[in-house]
Amino acid sequence: MPEPGTSSPSALLRRARFAVGACFFVNAVLYANLVPRFPEVKAELGLSNVSLGTALAALPLGALLAGLSSAVFIRRFGSARVASYGLLLLAAAVWAAAAAPNWLLLAAALLCAGALDAVVDVAQNAHGLRVQRLYGRSILNAFHGIWSIGAVTGGLLGSAAAGLGVPLEVHLAVVGVVFGVPALLGPRALLAGPDDADRDGPEGDAADPGSGRPAASRPVRRAAFGAMAALGVLAICGAFVEDAGASWSALYLRDELAAGAALAGLGFVALQAAMTLGRLTGDRAVDRFGQRRVVRAGGALTAAGMGLALAVPSIPVTLLGFALAGLGVATLVPAVYHAADELPGLPRGLGLAVVNWLLRIGFLVSPPLIGFVADATSLRVALLTVVVAGVGALTFGRVLPRTVNSG
Repeated sequence: MPEPGTSSPSALLRRARFAVGACFFVNAVLYANLVPRFPEVKAELGLSNVSLGTALAALPLGALLAGLSSAVFIRRFGSARVASYGLLLLAAAVWAAAAAPNWLLLAAALLCAGALDAVVDVAQNAHGLRVQRLYGRSILNAFHGIWSIGAVTGGLLGSAAAGLGVPLEVHLAVVGVVFGVPALLGPRALLAGPDDADRDGPEGDAADPGSGRPAASRPVRRAAFGAMAALGVLAICGAFVEDAGASWSALYLRDELAAGAALAGLGFVALQAAMTLGRLTGDRAVDRFGQRRVVRAGGALTAAGMGLALAVPSIPVTLLGFALAGLGVATLVPAVYHAADELPGLPRGLGLAVVNWLLRIGFLVSPPLIGFVADATSLRVALLTVVVAGVGALTFGRVLPRTVNSG
């Protein structure tokens, strides 16, 4: 296996990169199949916007409850096993949400799905960052781009199943078997050994107790925690934008713009497709223009795009608005993860785990807040939170480093 900076990665490392990408893809495609069918879930269970929003909030709540435990599971079993076996359990939880006969069981299934998603997310990002360090160049945006491809694929499959009238339980059962079961092969393709095997540099050891090197000074640690809090706020801005597409775009298009069942699911697809494009090209954009500049420009694009969509409430303009919002936040979460993982003065992995946990707060707050505002006014007014989130990304993007130093 080559050292960081080597231009020709080994076959083992290339296989690991492919396997990490597969984890990101499956993680996205499982839940994304359910998203376009939320209007059916809402209608079948007789839920209000607030009731649906509260049930959807169980997903990030489960993530918050389980997110910080991911480090324990990863240390015990390794990120490869945690990511792979967690995906299989996630497939079962998503099916349970689709088959739920009432609000309570729907919320319980989404709670489990959120917990599993959080653990899998930290594990696959930890393994992806490990592969990136061995590659010696930035590839994390591409992994998140593959996640977006999975989300688009799942959204299209869900929209098609809705249009064809496929029973929800049958649809999600087939998805679980087709995409979830192959995840069992993951540990054979991912990197073996401890997840910190490549972290033997002085910078990584300096903050690790028992490393034999002096710990970081108190001012350095204080500055690191302050930066981590700012990164968490930035991540929450991204969560509001992504959740708007995942949880509310179909309802907005269907209820307020009279779109058909299949067409309503395309709001989520538009956001994810644009995010995919942004992430697949994100590594080159960051290298050329700088990480800070790309994220802040993306925040401005998000605010402008959704502002246009809400000012001109038509189906084509709304789809364009969700697409611009997706493109705007494309590199935000990968940038936050990378910056948090590289914060000086913290033990390796702590920044990633905590910022991932803070990101889930955004996903917890967003559904009930938007649902409450929608019931009090309209969903169109409630989606102004996306514009506010774009302005937040523009503002807090200044905490990111100007460039990414891989390796």
